[in-house]
Amino acid sequence: ISRRSAGGAAMALSGVQVVELAGLAPAPLCAMILADFGARVVRVDRTSRAASAGALHAAVQGRGKRSLALDLKQPPGAAALRRLCRRADVLIEPFRHGVMERLGLGPEVLLQENPRLIYARLTGFGQTGKYARSAGHDINYLALSGVLSKLGRKDENPYAPVNLLADFAGGGVICAMGIITALYERTKSGKGQVIDASMVEGVAYLSSFLWKSQNLGLWSRPRGENLLDSGAPFYETYKTSDGKFMAVGAIEPKFYEQLIKGLGLDSVELPSQMSFSDWPEMKEKFASIFAQKTQAEWCSIFDGTDACVTPVLPFDDVASHQHNKQRGSFIKNDEEEISPRPAPVLSRTPAVPSLKRDPFIGEHTEEILLEYGFTKQEIAKLYSDKVIEFGDPKASL
Repeated sequence: ISRRSAGGAAMALSGVQVVELAGLAPAPLCAMILADFGARVVRVDRTSRAASAGALHAAVQGRGKRSLALDLKQPPGAAALRRLCRRADVLIEPFRHGVMERLGLGPEVLLQENPRLIYARLTGFGQTGKYARSAGHDINYLALSGVLSKLGRKDENPYAPVNLLADFAGGGVICAMGIITALYERTKSGKGQVIDASMVEGVAYLSSFLWKSQNLGLWSRPRGENLLDSGAPFYETYKTSDGKFMAVGAIEPKFYEQLIKGLGLDSVELPSQMSFSDWPEMKEKFASIFAQKTQAEWCSIFDGTDACVTPVLPFDDVASHQHNKQRGSFIKNDEEEISPRPAPVLSRTPAVPSLKRDPFIGEHTEEILLEYGFTKQEIAKLYSDKVIEFGDPKASL
């Protein structure tokens, strides 16, 4: 069943069958991206008997997915997953190196049974190297990539900006790109392959500009004193009189001139824009001016100019902001929850995200197994052996 885009064309990934082994943060985003663009995603959740306390976090990025509750630690559970993978196009697994091999579900086994399978392994440190078997989180991957050393204000410790960079950008998004690249290559070779997606390498790759721009002098000063890392008065956030904030990004001289004008200053009376030694004093000056008006008043001054000044919107105000509203950049599901619509926008086959609530764990267990060729009798046996669970307590065979 392929959902159709507005123009009637099937979505870009319609027909692609994805099996996602439930994990935390990055893998669920990766699979959600594929689902948003039309793939049929089965999320394999742990049964409540096998689940750890952390397993529930996986459920928040379940848009457009169906859930199968399966205990992979029991041999019949691992065998059931092997059967699913014989028909699947993509497997996404988020475990530390060696876990899948111990379950008899490593790439050698699954690719032998289905040579077209794209086996995506999404981990913090990758499949090889000293830390391959070590635990870690976003802040650790960010640290090892070098990126964390660049983040933070002057005279403060480096800080991690929530867990967006390594988990979601370097992990989930880069892995999705790898899967789509491998699917494209398969159209030519007919063969699947293994994707080793390391969040350390993913976020390092994202930071390529930082590496390649080192000789431009952009990063020659200590952390927090450079053009783009909160050193410059014209690339900074400022508090308004109503306790809100404005973001300023007026880098180019012509944009800077508009910023100065909007602030009611005269550039003739100010030090030159790139006079580093005057930056701290200029920041104080800008801060005292921004503190004199409300966010709305500053918006009315700067909207429609090229001063590169925008309001810092809290989540509550983002979807209703005029620009985002005009583009329909945020969507509401049938539970009235707001979230960003899938990006980027494709003209002919745009993503059509599901507006249904996220699935309960095990909600589609029977439906999925029937679809993947299991008989009612086999399903009944798996259920009585406690290898599978049904999310709906009323479900009965």
